[in-house]
Amino acid sequence: MEIEPGVVPVRISPEGLDGLLGVPENPAGVVIFAHGSGSGRFSPRNNEVAAGLRGSGFATLLLDLLRPEEELDRRNVFDIGLLASRLVVATRWARSRPELVTLNIGYFGASTGAGAALVAAAALKNEISAVVSRGGRPDLAGDALDEVQCPTLLIVGGADHGVIELNESARFRLSCVKEMVVVPGAGHLFEEPGALDRVVEYATEWFARYLRRPASRFLNDRYENRSDAGRHLANALLHLKDSNPVVLALPRGGVPVGFEIAKSLRAPLQVVLARKIGAPGQPELGLGAVVDGSNPQLVLNEQIVEAVDPGKQYLRDEEQRQLREIERRKTLYGISGTSVDLTGHTAIVVDDGIATGGTIKAVLQALQKQPHGQIVLAVPVAPADTLRELAPMADEVVCLMTPEPFYAVGAHYRDFTQTTDAEVIELLKLARTPD
Repeated sequence: MEIEPGVVPVRISPEGLDGLLGVPENPAGVVIFAHGSGSGRFSPRNNEVAAGLRGSGFATLLLDLLRPEEELDRRNVFDIGLLASRLVVATRWARSRPELVTLNIGYFGASTGAGAALVAAAALKNEISAVVSRGGRPDLAGDALDEVQCPTLLIVGGADHGVIELNESARFRLSCVKEMVVVPGAGHLFEEPGALDRVVEYATEWFARYLRRPASRFLNDRYENRSDAGRHLANALLHLKDSNPVVLALPRGGVPVGFEIAKSLRAPLQVVLARKIGAPGQPELGLGAVVDGSNPQLVLNEQIVEAVDPGKQYLRDEEQRQLREIERRKTLYGISGTSVDLTGHTAIVVDDGIATGGTIKAVLQALQKQPHGQIVLAVPVAPADTLRELAPMADEVVCLMTPEPFYAVGAHYRDFTQTTDAEVIELLKLARTPD
């Protein structure tokens, strides 16, 4: 099959799945396709639907849910749990792509793929914004139907007898926003003239309704305080509970957020100490940052350094001054040792929000230079363009709010009182105390 212009082949790690990614300009959301039995990323019908969605401004990801050797065992084709787990992998992969990281995600499932899409949506809860099923077998989702939270559209052919009844039973069982539409005269594969056009029409309208982000969430969505933000963020990180996580919070504001995440995931809470290096006479202009560790890292923004030209001696002096401040804070917070061994761990880097991202960027770059497992960036709120810049430095980015326009982190909290050193000390003490 000839690949449409603007669509590129991709390899989805860590499972090594092959996919086709199409991203129009300024996408309104991303739709991940779950194919039916015996089908894959080259499915002509799903590619026709995907082309229609891209024409309406949605990014699309079509992928093979099984590797070639796995397809040889026909049992895998009907293993809904396995297929759903691959959709989860694809969703995590999409979250790591700079061009997709801020987009709402929907699933389009065909035949058995619809069952897998609903199981994955139930597992990921509010991470999935909408599901559309075409000629699907939602009944194969089993008990997961009771857990689906996102709006779900079931599209069936009027001549697809048996499947109509299965979809009607599934619709009755779903407790989320749901609709079922019947395309008159269409069979299971929607091969009849005009049938697939109706599918594209219905799917586009559904995704336009539930995937598009509001123009501004500035006045509508605010956290009560940092602890409230941490609890919300923890719910979006539950999939990491069994990945041997370590929560690395930036003091001071990131610690109350990180404390709630560590408590929910039953993970260690550590602080990652980083100090900005300001420009001469302009301390608010960040030249870079010093990040604590067994081998403290000086991470510079070379473009700004070149423009300001502070001189090597100034940078050396500032580095030493900030290292002394880091040592003072380590003593204050009762931190012993030089760094956390992240080998075999998932490092969850947490702050109370991101504005320009300079310090977080330095932390992510420093972590990459030491042995580590996966690196996950988790924040309650940040501007979309900053997240796109940071996404390549993490294996996954989780951010609950990307308001447009973005004014300040504190604007998205009802209580943004400055966190004190005493609060940090108390939370770290509580985190070290066994339940």
